[in-house]
Amino acid sequence: MTAGAWRVGDRIPGEFELASQLGVSRPAVREAIRALSHVGVLEVRRGDGTYVRSGADPRPLLRKVERASLRDVFEVQLAYDVQAARLAARRRTDADLVRLDEFLAARAAATGAEEFGAADARFHLGVVEATGNPVLIEACRFFMRRLGEALSTLRLDQAVPEASQEAHQAVVDAIALQDAEAAGRAAAAIVEPSLAALEALVEGPR
Repeated sequence: MTAGAWRVGDRIPGEFELASQLGVSRPAVREAIRALSHVGVLEVRRGDGTYVRSGADPRPLLRKVERASLRDVFEVQLAYDVQAARLAARRRTDADLVRLDEFLAARAAATGAEEFGAADARFHLGVVEATGNPVLIEACRFFMRRLGEALSTLRLDQAVPEASQEAHQAVVDAIALQDAEAAGRAAAAIVEPSLAALEALVEGPR
């Protein structure tokens, strides 16, 4: 640890110490540990601690996610959402549809920017969960906190359009019909206008 690297078999520090060492938030550390445990980089031993199972260093990933721009976040969301919607349409269960309807209702009822960001991110994660793909699910769980923050910021920025409730409903409807291509198009239609506006802001007037 003093050399700045974790060796296989090392017990890593607790959340508080790790967040301080890496210069990121505790939620970011918690989500990273969950994701890295799922893919076999770390092993969480209840009552004992978290141990390194491979030589991969998570610190660059943590820092990059923490410092990602809004455009970066929405580019990743577009990639995740389109593939997730397609897979969810093929694999969804009736229980998945019930949960998506609940998440969509919570999004509609959200008022403040922070509450809305969390509700919107939870809906998108619900679509991912309907894929049944454990790697995709864990990767998105790691990413969702940053997405929620981005969506909260977006709601406060009048220069960037916010996708309507109807646009989100279109994703659920396509998933319910098990129409993978329509689900992918509907998912893209949610993210692409906001991403285009963010790109225009970054590039500035020509």
